[in-house]
Parts: sequence; structure tokens; C-alpha cells
Amino acid sequence: MPRSVNSVAKRARRKKVLKQAKGYFGRRKNVWTVAKNAVDKAMQYSYRDRRVKKRTFRSLWIMRINAGARQHGMSYSKFMGGLKANNIDLNRKVLADLAMNHPEAFEAIVNKVK
Repeated sequence: MPRSVNSVAKRARRKKVLKQAKGYFGRRKNVWTVAKNAVDKAMQYSYRDRRVKKRTFRSLWIMRINAGARQHGMSYSKFMGGLKANNIDLNRKVLADLAMNHPEAFEAIVNKVK
């Protein structure tokens, strides 16, 4: 029985990877084995960093809230503890936005917590 190969599917697979490698430098964009490795690594990084992005933004929000709270003589941990004690349910994203863009509203929240 003759050997059966599916060249159409093979070429389509390779074209897909080479298209994803468009814009890479040197052989990474046009040599199949190098491009495949580069694209695989890029996909690993993108998967990982979609999760890292969430951590990074949370830490940024915490820094902004801490800076805003310290302007009014309060630490971040005391501020967040006071929010929980007073049943103020605002998440860190909203609090950071208030601290940055609406300092008077943030000050009102800090005064309520004190």
C-alpha cells in the first residue's frame, strides 16, 4: 500500500504559523523550524502574561490607593480595614480611580472611614 501524505493540510499548518511569525526578525519570520519555536514561545508568554496583567493592575491600584490615603494621614491597611468595618463595598479599581481623578470624592470616603 502506498504511503499517504496530506500535503494540503501540512502546508496550511505551516502557512498559519508563518503568518503568526510575520514581523519577527531574521530567520524567525520565514524558516519553518525557527518560526515554529518562536511562535510557540510567544504563545506561552501571551498565555502567562494575560494572568500577570491582572496582578500588575491590582498592585498599581493598591499603590494609588495607598498614596491617596497617606495624603490624608492614613495607611493603606487602616483605610481598607475601615472600609470593611463601615460596609463600604468599593473595589480597588474604583478606589484607585477616585484617588487619581476625583480627590475630593476620595477625601470624603477617607473622612467617613476615620
